[in-house]
Amino acid sequence: MQKDTVLVIDFGGQYSQLIVRRVRELGLYSELQPWFSAAEAIRANRPTAVILSGGPSSVLGENAPTIEPELLDGIPTLGICYGMQWMAHALGGQVGRAESREYGRRTLDSVAPGSTLNDWAKRSVWMSHGDQVLEVPPGFTPIAATGSCPIAAMEDRAGRRLAVQFHPEVTHTPHGKEILSTFLFDIACLKQNWSPTRFVEETVEALRAQIGNKKVFCATSGGVDSSVVAALLCKALGDQVTCVMVDHGLLRAGEAEMVKEEFTAHFHPKLIVLDEQERFLDALAGVTEPEEKRHIIGNLFTVVFDEHSAEIADCDFWAQGTIYPDVVESGSATAAKIKSHHNVGGMPAWFRERFTIVEPLRLLFKDEVRAVGLELGLPASLVNRQPFPGPGIAVRIVGEVTADRVRMVQEADKIFQEELVAAGLQGQVWQSYAALLGIQSVGVMGDERTYQNPIVLRAIHSEDGMTASPVPFAFEFLEHVTNRIVNEVKGINRVFYDLTSKPPATIELE
Repeated sequence: MQKDTVLVIDFGGQYSQLIVRRVRELGLYSELQPWFSAAEAIRANRPTAVILSGGPSSVLGENAPTIEPELLDGIPTLGICYGMQWMAHALGGQVGRAESREYGRRTLDSVAPGSTLNDWAKRSVWMSHGDQVLEVPPGFTPIAATGSCPIAAMEDRAGRRLAVQFHPEVTHTPHGKEILSTFLFDIACLKQNWSPTRFVEETVEALRAQIGNKKVFCATSGGVDSSVVAALLCKALGDQVTCVMVDHGLLRAGEAEMVKEEFTAHFHPKLIVLDEQERFLDALAGVTEPEEKRHIIGNLFTVVFDEHSAEIADCDFWAQGTIYPDVVESGSATAAKIKSHHNVGGMPAWFRERFTIVEPLRLLFKDEVRAVGLELGLPASLVNRQPFPGPGIAVRIVGEVTADRVRMVQEADKIFQEELVAAGLQGQVWQSYAALLGIQSVGVMGDERTYQNPIVLRAIHSEDGMTASPVPFAFEFLEHVTNRIVNEVKGINRVFYDLTSKPPATIELE
């Protein structure tokens, strides 16, 4: 943890990472730390402020997440949901089961005049709790209530402590960032200290100190994350960096050629492209389970890279574009595992022993990565490229991955992307793709029965990849794309459009 850090202590809440993101949006550096290791982090480098996250547990439970209250003495602290309940319980107040649980949108019916939430009366907030504070601890004052939650917020002005039962970090609480801003700048009296410029300066300095005069492999796919990592490394280390791209045959149509041309033209002429298409398809033959696919691809990536590492003398470091959503979805001590990302869950132990792993973007969200890329001078066409999964089309094919099934997805996806551009709709889309389901369906073409494959189209809005909503295209546009796909892509006789948000779905099908 660096100096001047807003430490978010994670009690296992689904919105914990959003708190970090909101704090950084306000120009302050923030890190997330699970509750069971927070004490060590606080003692090692005392944070300038602490935010306690929500969580699924009850403070009344036998094994409820907790920390030593004394650790927070003198540190401005904001408690959110479970964090508020923990503050009340740990500091001498009372918490109990709510007579009426609150889930979803609620209104602050009353707010104490002159309090921190003075102008929040009748405002909408997002609740998600079964317990609630029944009695505030010494030094605190109740400052807000809803119809079923008499103490929806409390504050201790002398101790620079604020707690709210609702979630100001989510977009469902309109103007919730105002509360975070009030806490950070008015109560904790912090000054802005995080920006893409500062991140680049500090990261370049850290990379030079860590790597010295040794050489580095940088795994690149041509996507935003790996491109920004490569640019950071090149700025810090120059010709000590060799960027290596594995063409596993699971890229979009023409992607490998486009990446090589654009990548080398803009910032780094030293790029090696390894053609391993047949090798990856052979390894995936007969495999249908999503996690097994991911691990096969991740492991084979490392084998291929290791085979070529001998070409570079003293290559002890391995750099890759891991970002924060990759870490969260791959599972942590406080978060459920959703799916392993190849550079997090798919990397074997022997590879980590062979190389020192360098992941300079590990704590950044996607929008922050893009901002850093622009700061490094990368072109907008590269920085704003849609996210693309490391395992590529393999996670867009439900069931076995074969050359023919890859072809169908590539051709359908190419049509979808062409039509998005032609209709001027790309600006509405954060990520879009075509995917293949593991089923077949009956159709009729030229008065003959067909039994072929359905394609699924997906296009979503998102800010950071942690949540997403489908793009509401006009029916006429989807109908036009569908007609092209079923007429031009051999083996496809049906097209679906995925209207599911994240959550409950993930962005990719697998």
